[in-house]
Amino acid sequence: MSTWHCIQQCGACCYLEPTERPGLEEYLSPQELELYLDMVGEEGWCVNFDHATRECRIYQNRPRFCYVEPDVFQEMYGVEPEELSDFATNCCREQIEDVYGKHSLEMQRFNREIG
Repeated sequence: MSTWHCIQQCGACCYLEPTERPGLEEYLSPQELELYLDMVGEEGWCVNFDHATRECRIYQNRPRFCYVEPDVFQEMYGVEPEELSDFATNCCREQIEDVYGKHSLEMQRFNREIG
């Protein structure tokens, strides 16, 4: 398996519908949970997600919980740094399938780029 990396113009992770992400309060601080819920917009999508370009409008200033980095994932989910690539790959596949579908172009692109 290749090393995980974000594929551009996907945005599956920007679908924030809280009812589809149980346990948010277990890994987000009260302030982060409030921010997360404030970011949920129309039909469950992040208010900062540009649907036309499929890019984040605040990418350079996005909240900690939007980062896929070893220290963030270790602190939030207990994922060891050496497990991050596999963990993130599995999370992305699950999220892309839920948002766009198992045979979607986004899933095909992800599988082609990640392996």
